[in-house]
Amino acid sequence: MTSDVHDIRGADHPLDRLGRPLHDLRISVMDRCNFRCPYCMPKEAFHEHYRFLRSQERLSFEEIVRLARLFTSLGVRKFRLTGGEPLLRTNLADLVGDLSAIPTAEDIALTTNGVLLGQHAVDLFANGLKRVTVSLDTLDPQIFKRMSGGFAALDQVLEGIEAAIAAGLAPVKINAVIERGVNDGGVLELVERFRGRPVIVRFVEFMDVGNRNDWRPDLVVPSRELVERIHARWPISPVAENYRGEVAQRWRFDDGAGEVGFISSVTQPFCGSCSRARLSSEGRFYTCLFATEGLDLRTPLRSGADDAELLTLIRGAWSARRDRYSELRNELRGREAGERKIEMYYIGG
Repeated sequence: MTSDVHDIRGADHPLDRLGRPLHDLRISVMDRCNFRCPYCMPKEAFHEHYRFLRSQERLSFEEIVRLARLFTSLGVRKFRLTGGEPLLRTNLADLVGDLSAIPTAEDIALTTNGVLLGQHAVDLFANGLKRVTVSLDTLDPQIFKRMSGGFAALDQVLEGIEAAIAAGLAPVKINAVIERGVNDGGVLELVERFRGRPVIVRFVEFMDVGNRNDWRPDLVVPSRELVERIHARWPISPVAENYRGEVAQRWRFDDGAGEVGFISSVTQPFCGSCSRARLSSEGRFYTCLFATEGLDLRTPLRSGADDAELLTLIRGAWSARRDRYSELRNELRGREAGERKIEMYYIGG
């Protein structure tokens, strides 16, 4: 038997062991994806016979909304829907509408590869989606095909971005993961394509998320290198963060043609201000992108736990949190196989 979260008293906003609040929740709604990006879901590992979750193993929309309400009582104000590819989840706009109805939810965003965005942008916006981030690593058709695992869908992604702008989801953010020797030669082309448009391109340092992307330090292109390269072509100046804990460092074009961003988890870790948690599509709660284990919320949820019991579990997990993987990367990369990191496709970026 459950109770209304608004009737629960004393549901304070917990801090973790390093004094960080819980403010953002990234909700994976789908573990499947229609791409096979080498840094996330390499097709050698995620082949046609790979066993993904069955539909009944994933949280229902009702279960997601119930947990979301509980998370807001602990301080969460922002939700981001992720995957896999979240737009593979049928009727996703309905979930957006349900989350929008939570009084304390201030922001609902979506991260997508953009292939299906053109079909859903209007409906998503109408149901309360505030922002969208599209993963787009290159504008070169051949490199795009390579980096998406063989899928030649670049035109569909670009159409999806335009559809999102037209629907009212501007500015659209683009996340480009840059790997040295793969797509670093197309950085200026990406900037030029979207400069002056209601689009913010953000360059992401290649990270060792999961265990299957063959990450090496020499494949990382430091953000400072990209800043210098872009500045030499179009002068840019740093801008203050929009809010404490913002992951991207903002730089504005001096000529007023918008801004670009840099997410520098490898060379400039931001663990100290991280207020993000993640909920997998099967209901496991993770306190870090580089986590090795998560808290099962689906079992108590489906076994009749009331809201107070679920809140105790969530609060306890966050209060015990010590995660700061990016600050300790060199020390922690030698962990044994029994402590393998969770894969990015499973909990989103």
